[in-house]
Amino acid sequence: MSESKSLQRRLGTGDAVAIGLGAMIGAGVFSAFAPAAAAAGAGLLVGLALAAVVAYCNATASAQLAAQYPTSGGTYVYGRERLGPWWGFVAGWGFVIGKTASCAAMATTFASYVVPEPWRRPVAVVAVLALTAVNYRGITRTARLARIIVALVLVALAVAVTASWAGPGAQPADPFGPVGGVYGVLQAAGLLFFAFAGYARIATLGEEVREPRRTIPRAIVGALGFVVLLYAVVGVTLLACLGPDRLASSSAPLLDAVRAGGWSWAAPVVVAGAAAASLGALLALVTGVGRTALAMARQGDLPRPLAAVHPRFAVPYRAELAVAAVVCVLVATVDLRGVIGFSSFGVLVYYLVANLAAFTQQDEHRRWPRFLQVIGAVGCIVLVLTLPPSAVVAGVAVLAAGVVVRATRRATA
Repeated sequence: MSESKSLQRRLGTGDAVAIGLGAMIGAGVFSAFAPAAAAAGAGLLVGLALAAVVAYCNATASAQLAAQYPTSGGTYVYGRERLGPWWGFVAGWGFVIGKTASCAAMATTFASYVVPEPWRRPVAVVAVLALTAVNYRGITRTARLARIIVALVLVALAVAVTASWAGPGAQPADPFGPVGGVYGVLQAAGLLFFAFAGYARIATLGEEVREPRRTIPRAIVGALGFVVLLYAVVGVTLLACLGPDRLASSSAPLLDAVRAGGWSWAAPVVVAGAAAASLGALLALVTGVGRTALAMARQGDLPRPLAAVHPRFAVPYRAELAVAAVVCVLVATVDLRGVIGFSSFGVLVYYLVANLAAFTQQDEHRRWPRFLQVIGAVGCIVLVLTLPPSAVVAGVAVLAAGVVVRATRRATA
């Protein structure tokens, strides 16, 4: 079977936005606010604002680079082109490892919402296989399913916010209280940044969107702007309806807010929305990791057979199947729902390289001022330093292992 060497440009702006929203409006919006409140207390919204600023700076860097280099791979490609192969490898390896773990976490989270404990691992594996099958059939089917999932999640969030404020038992709590200090606010920003990071998925689709120099910047900035507003509404709602202390101790904040409002019928809607959000994030993650793996395989940083593109469906099918196989093994053997810190480390390293690469762009390729890349790079470093030490140690160890393997392969080639 002959295989084409490049993907096909089949996505418009709306498709790219849908995939980006599916990646960002994931399970994080249903769960990340609780640990953020535990860290920042009443300073939660300050942490959210800081996360949004860093995300915006990173988004402008990604959008600007994607317009100049409209190919698959995201910051792996940008790092190679602007800074050198090692920079690209560090970004790509951090992304692939961190987001593969996130795939397993999202599959397990989905299963935890829909079935009891004994069935969770098998159902999580089925979810991975089903979404991989959708991706295998072509990027347009991925975009179509992403639109459906995003619509379902937005309906669930609208119901949750309305029930929290307007339910018969709704009684606003005191949103004020102790603030977790500078470190606590920064740690909350690092945790909430995890929920914003999905806009990278749009950049990894650079080889599959029509008019990429126009479409990708618009899709990245538009999707991020919408999600910032959405998260602000959710954050204000949770603080006002639960208060900082109750929010910090909640395992399902939106569900608790709905129950406090007294609309019992709304609780199943929120649970269904959380399950759909997990599926949406998983769909976008498999798509993004597959494209980055494709780019790395093309350069020999991953096994070259993974660079194959399906001649009919125009997808990196071997890379996606390999990602699915690894995720299924992880889902069947370990519980990675607590992987937020590790994944955030990999993503922050990824965006640090993106900001450094964008800083070097010449004026004719610039769309935003350079100082945004300085803010973005500093923000990534600061947020990394606020992550749990175990996450930082694990992230450094995995990056170092990848560097050693690549150096050894190059030395023996």
